[in-house]
Amino acid sequence: MLTWTLTPLQLPLRYTWKISRNSSTFKTNLLLEVAGGGWQGRGEAAPNIRYGETPEGLQQEFAQLQAAGLGQCETMDELTAFLQHHQPAHALRFALESAFVHREAARRGQTVPQWLGVPAPAAVGTAATLPIIEPGEVAGFLEAQQLSRFPLLKVKVNREGAVDLLREVTRLLPGHPLIVDGNEAWTDADSLRRSWEQILPLPGLNVRLLEQPLPATCAADYRALKGQLQCPVFADESVTDEADFADIARQFDGVNMKLMKAGGYLNGLRILRETRAHGLQTMLGCMVETSLGIWSAVQLSALADVCDLDGIIIVRDEPFGLVHERDGMLVAG
Repeated sequence: MLTWTLTPLQLPLRYTWKISRNSSTFKTNLLLEVAGGGWQGRGEAAPNIRYGETPEGLQQEFAQLQAAGLGQCETMDELTAFLQHHQPAHALRFALESAFVHREAARRGQTVPQWLGVPAPAAVGTAATLPIIEPGEVAGFLEAQQLSRFPLLKVKVNREGAVDLLREVTRLLPGHPLIVDGNEAWTDADSLRRSWEQILPLPGLNVRLLEQPLPATCAADYRALKGQLQCPVFADESVTDEADFADIARQFDGVNMKLMKAGGYLNGLRILRETRAHGLQTMLGCMVETSLGIWSAVQLSALADVCDLDGIIIVRDEPFGLVHERDGMLVAG
């Protein structure tokens, strides 16, 4: 029988993390550990309020899973069937599954990519994120965080301030490749077109991709916009377990897969393979996470065209040291 434990992780952030729908100065994630037979594994849950996940709710779900017999699952098939039956929140499901996989890989003397049957990761260049801030604060923020060292800069925007924020970013870093992330900030295709017509002429603008500018419910608007914005548009919130990837391909040019949102390595791999099968570009993203969660994502990085794995950079006192960033590259160990 396996023994599971859960420990809350209080994570103060280096700065206020503001996106279009919320802001915070700290995060509470959860550390899941499993042990048995002399082997152990760890996984991380980063609750996502967009999907109704909270630290307290995940702790309650974990207690219910324990009472329902979680510890009796001793094979991957048993754990998968158990989680399918009880349907915990995706972040908790990922923490449980990844901890189990990490223990299994160690027990078999394998690396995690070997256990999963995917290529080993090479050097991983990551995007770094500029949260929503006032344009007058951008220069100081870029300098303090030295964000120009990263191969990509992700700029979080809202509908009202996007033009002014991007104007200042491109003034300070002309030509630097950007990911523009709207987090569903625009309401419809027309409002996005109007903003984008003001953004495209900005001097020095170099948009690698635009990420989820409209709500996931706006499928018809995405289909109407496909190919019209002069840059690839990637899905994030639009990709759920029930997503029809043929329709995703009619709306988007790529998909951002986050393991926390996918709910595990196995579903994450399914999403990446579906993405490739439908001719879309792949992106590997993250939440605000410690190096435990980021290390987990790095194991799949060979399958991604773009990596946005800067969650550890936002955490002030990162507790595990499993991944380090050097000159915009992620190095395990």
